[in-house]
Amino acid sequence: MRVDVIALVVSSRHAYEGRPQDGPRPDPEPTDRTSIELRAGLGIVGDRYYAQSIHKNAAVTLIDAAALDEVVEKLGLPAPLDPRLTRRNIVLRGFPIDELAARRTADGTRVDGRRFTLDSGDGPVTFQANRPANPCAWMDTVLAPGAIKALRGRGGIRSTPLTSGTLRLGPAELLLLD
Repeated sequence: MRVDVIALVVSSRHAYEGRPQDGPRPDPEPTDRTSIELRAGLGIVGDRYYAQSIHKNAAVTLIDAAALDEVVEKLGLPAPLDPRLTRRNIVLRGFPIDELAARRTADGTRVDGRRFTLDSGDGPVTFQANRPANPCAWMDTVLAPGAIKALRGRGGIRSTPLTSGTLRLGPAELLLLD
């Protein structure tokens, strides 16, 4: 299915650390990218979580831009939100990415996250969707008061790249594998 990659974020350090009321730490370099390099099992080259074994299952985060549109609507905001402020690595438009996360059924059974590929023209990159990327208190500071509540259940997913490759801004194909 066709999607659009509308933002790519790579950060060499954690800007949302400490107390939200103190504001984010400045990034040492711009976080916006027009393309990113992914390495199987390691994450995004140059990102703070790259090759960090503790973040193996959360190395790459993705969010659906429609979730941010809903925040604008729910909170009655006058303008669209900057999707890069969520600090999710990949912002897509055109697919409800949260549906791919691992979850528990009503009887408590764990259902693994789905595998999927993204291809923005340089060949497909395969991902394993893992757990949800739940919104944190920082969202109320950097997006708008009330954003954390408005994003519950729509904060995106944490994933592991299973293959290496390049992703670019613009049109892409998303394919569900299982």
